[in-house]
Amino acid sequence: MNNPVVLVIEDDAPIRNLIVTTLKTHDYKYLTAKNGSEAILIASSHNPDVLFLDLGLPDMDGIDVIRQVRSWSNMPIIVISARSDDEDKIEALDAGADDYLTKPFSVEELLARLRVTIRRLALMSSDSSADRSVYTNGKLTIDYSAGIAWLDKDELKLTSMEYKLLCLLAKNTGKVLTHTFITQNIWGRSWENDIASLRVFMTTLRKKIEPMADSPKYIQTHIGIGYRMLKVD
Repeated sequence: MNNPVVLVIEDDAPIRNLIVTTLKTHDYKYLTAKNGSEAILIASSHNPDVLFLDLGLPDMDGIDVIRQVRSWSNMPIIVISARSDDEDKIEALDAGADDYLTKPFSVEELLARLRVTIRRLALMSSDSSADRSVYTNGKLTIDYSAGIAWLDKDELKLTSMEYKLLCLLAKNTGKVLTHTFITQNIWGRSWENDIASLRVFMTTLRKKIEPMADSPKYIQTHIGIGYRMLKVD
């Protein structure tokens, strides 16, 4: 994985600056958030590769951040917290955290935990059909190089926007993509009108790829959140 993006969620300025300086020194890209609400907004709109999360945030508990992110994403979450009790660690891991680092921590250990996480992501990515030139999911096929999609050997007559949406969902099969993430990737912005347009384009796309409109097989709606491409056997 080239230049993974790490979202650092930490309200303590000295610790946040230490983490950011460490990431910058080792050529990692990063984003920062000072509270839970800002973190959730950035995570949903930028879809970073890894989250560094402090549990003691000023506006909400970090456990609630984990639960909200887990409602639509499997992005790795590494907790960095002063809470050292086993109960706190178990609660964070049960909520969906992938790793737990206790403050005070060494820079070397922080980087080691990050490297392990990135290696795991790279292995998952190498096994994903999204990295191949031809994507196959059930009876749906997309040839990315040719810019053509088929359903059960019949070429789909897709508009440019419908094709972009289909490819974005396909390349993230199994992940819930938020309205904000999709509109940012399709239009480069996220306005209320864009989300309304997204619903229209998604409706027309579904009519072309779903055999039964009342029982969607490929694209699942997560009300108030976004959409997910389901893996079809």
